[in-house]
Amino acid sequence: MDLLGQADHGLTSPAVLLTDSEKLAEDGLLEVERKFNIFSTADVARESWKNDGEVILCDSTDEKAREAGGLAFEHVQVMTREPDYFLDRMSDYGALVLGSRTNAAYGDKVLRTNHTLSTKQVARHTGGLRVGKFLKSWTYES
Repeated sequence: MDLLGQADHGLTSPAVLLTDSEKLAEDGLLEVERKFNIFSTADVARESWKNDGEVILCDSTDEKAREAGGLAFEHVQVMTREPDYFLDRMSDYGALVLGSRTNAAYGDKVLRTNHTLSTKQVARHTGGLRVGKFLKSWTYES
């Protein structure tokens, strides 16, 4: 559901599952297709998944962290028993959601963290909207 929750943001909204489990990759593809039958915004999500959805099978945890960083997505949800591993190694994301008991919707709706985030790989050079984006800074020399 979290993949489709990202895919239904628009026709070009990426949703990618990174895993080192071939079984999870296969099951994930089947589950996405199954969810289209019950998802209320399936028309948008299906088109988005067709254009920008992907399951990437990685060889290691290091590769998963590198791939996720390279994608620089708005939301990066990491379901892991070792959240600090990814927190220590990743910096290019809009919002990093860590651990098996968290999800992007929880962060958006319950924790009330910033939801105006970098999209289209802009997270490679900036984070989400913050008060500093509205302040003009000056430099001077004397």
